[in-house]
Amino acid sequence: MTTPSALDRPTGVPLARRLAARLVLVPALALSFLPPRHIRAVLGWVRRGARPATPAQAAAAREAMCAVSLRCAGPRGCLPRSLGAALLCRLYGAWPTWCTGVRKVPPFSAHAWIEAGGRPVGEGVPDDYFARLVTVAPARRAAR
Repeated sequence: MTTPSALDRPTGVPLARRLAARLVLVPALALSFLPPRHIRAVLGWVRRGARPATPAQAAAAREAMCAVSLRCAGPRGCLPRSLGAALLCRLYGAWPTWCTGVRKVPPFSAHAWIEAGGRPVGEGVPDDYFARLVTVAPARRAAR
């Protein structure tokens, strides 16, 4: 059985954000080939000093990744898309919660996504649709 699908590439993404998205695309693709524990270690190091991303910042980053890469916009591009969006947020001083996990409802499917404000960004699913297996949340800053 085949499922028809059409890629939805966002338009109207500012040039500066598209250039920044292209900048983080190569590291995101390289990271996507690493084992999960190495991805988590790298992202844990990269997120240091970043403030939590707002839903608008995370959505803009996700949209920029889909605008510059057909792979990221495609149905199998969730891992490089989520990694690229997290890295793009980091370029602007913020960090979303990066997550990988599985759908809670059949059929079984692994997925990677970003969250901001405790909700999946740009996924179009209910908040509890995915079960998180690996997360890299924004680091908490020490109280002063």
